[in-house]
Amino acid sequence: MEAFVGTGVALITPFREDLSVDTEALSKLVQDQVEKGIDYMVVLGTTAESATLTQDEKELVKTEVKKANAGKLPLVLGIGGNSTAGVVEELKSADLEGFDAILSVSPYYNKPSQEGIYRHFKAVSEASPLPVILYNVPGRTSSNVLPETIDRIARNCDNIIGVKEAAGDIVQAMKLISLVPEDFLVISGDDMITLPMTLAGGKGVISVIGQAYPAEFSKMVREGLKGNSKEAYKIHYKIAPAIDLIFSEGNPSGIKALLSKQGMITNKLRLPLIEATESLQNKINTFADKF
Repeated sequence: MEAFVGTGVALITPFREDLSVDTEALSKLVQDQVEKGIDYMVVLGTTAESATLTQDEKELVKTEVKKANAGKLPLVLGIGGNSTAGVVEELKSADLEGFDAILSVSPYYNKPSQEGIYRHFKAVSEASPLPVILYNVPGRTSSNVLPETIDRIARNCDNIIGVKEAAGDIVQAMKLISLVPEDFLVISGDDMITLPMTLAGGKGVISVIGQAYPAEFSKMVREGLKGNSKEAYKIHYKIAPAIDLIFSEGNPSGIKALLSKQGMITNKLRLPLIEATESLQNKINTFADKF
């Protein structure tokens, strides 16, 4: 579990002008994370626009990330959905070679009860051959996994090792940290409150902004884990305006605009997502020029 303490990055999927997967840009992005201090990477999460990728494209992304990473950093694979049976079947049939853990989102759209959520993750736990990180993101799923439910999961599902907590509620996060066993990882899923969560006892972040500023953001988290709040907050306040910008028109529109400005990717998304507006791109470019 120590492998997932620190800064993880939720990788985007770069596209070419024709909207095919840009494997060269993906390889370049992965190598940049490795070289600049990121601790692990998450593949095919929400930020990767995985909902718009075909199965063949998902396999291509997995292959390219593993090749570019070359075993240097732990890799987490996103496998989740709103059909428990479907998630279980994917966990049993997917090629998981080269991956170290699974990130599995709480069922979306169905709006299950807390008991339903518990039973879903019990089934996921029993089916998964790898450790699982639960993903709580009420803004996307329309249901909040309560701290008491996560604590119950932590104590009854041996291979569920942590939670990516993205409710955006520092009070809920602190309650969660206070409830779960000490070795259960509470990982921030919100870039803006990563530092206060870490200082409160969290174990780091799965970040979006981190892939644009990997050296700086991972240093902030390391300082936070050591309790060096003064040094960590200096970095936080330097990056905070960019966090507001990249999420102001949705994810990954903002981070793709920033990575495009940095010359890492072509700024293309697949419908129903669209590129950031010209106004937002100008603001992002101005920030990047001054950073």
